[in-house]
Amino acid sequence: MNGRLLAWILLAALAGPALNDAAVAAPAQIRIGTGGQTGVYYVAGQAICSLLKRDRRQHGIDCEAPVTAGGVANVNGLRRAQLDFALMQADHQYQALNGLAPFAGEGALADLRSLFSLHSEVFTLLARRDARIAGLDDLPGKRVNLGNRGSGQRATFAEIMRLKGWSEATFALAADLKPAEQAVALADDRIDAMSYFVGHPNGAIQEATLLTDAVLVPVRGAVIDQLLAQKPYYGPAEIPAGLYRGNPDATPSFGVRAVLATRAGADPQVVYLLVKAVFEHFERFKRLHPAFAELREAEMISRGLSAPLHEGAARYYRERGWL
Repeated sequence: MNGRLLAWILLAALAGPALNDAAVAAPAQIRIGTGGQTGVYYVAGQAICSLLKRDRRQHGIDCEAPVTAGGVANVNGLRRAQLDFALMQADHQYQALNGLAPFAGEGALADLRSLFSLHSEVFTLLARRDARIAGLDDLPGKRVNLGNRGSGQRATFAEIMRLKGWSEATFALAADLKPAEQAVALADDRIDAMSYFVGHPNGAIQEATLLTDAVLVPVRGAVIDQLLAQKPYYGPAEIPAGLYRGNPDATPSFGVRAVLATRAGADPQVVYLLVKAVFEHFERFKRLHPAFAELREAEMISRGLSAPLHEGAARYYRERGWL
């Protein structure tokens, strides 16, 4: 055998596996919609991309998880093919799947599909102590950040306002600050209260309580009971005691699961590889944020999923014997 022929055989042998691996990953780049940099969504998106890219030389898939306006904006990003995957609250997944507000105008996103759920998110209300806000009924006439437009917190706040019969005119100021802007605004006395639908502990809440004397406000009462009765994806929740300065007691509220979603047309092999990357490095993933510490595989593939599993995710779960 001459030297040139031997070289071609060796080259083909080395190239073969690479070509096969590349063939499983049609898109070279995927985008995961997250949220503000102070929130858990951003950490989750960065973590998922990091784990997926550990094996990029084998599968050829690159991944980025840019900052976005949050869950509602992420749903719309999926709809417009600006995102390939998106983090969102389970309630927004349900509303988008069924064409309900705040997605009624665009119609049902009937091909929305789940990969897995993540941490529980808690509707959080933090107020300056000198604002004397002890509950929801103390908010009228105050300066309140409802959340940036396109965020889950603002959409959920709108649900509470609807049941209360409130409008933006109910407040002295109905602000639409982004998550990263809230803490400083509270400390500078530009708002009396800030809202966030987020996993705990959270950097923005921690920052606010360090910058000023701020208290977590219980979110409970007849209207919240009514909301939970109407919306099965919500459930009672609480912010644990002692997470933030000046807040030694647990704070009752309500919550919902965060969900990673895509559309039915997403490449099943890409979905399979993404899910595999998370669950085969699961202990590492759980260490990346305190909100992930109590995650359990069995709950993540069922609890809080208000859209069907994507076929690529289901294939991996069947291989693991979880389905």
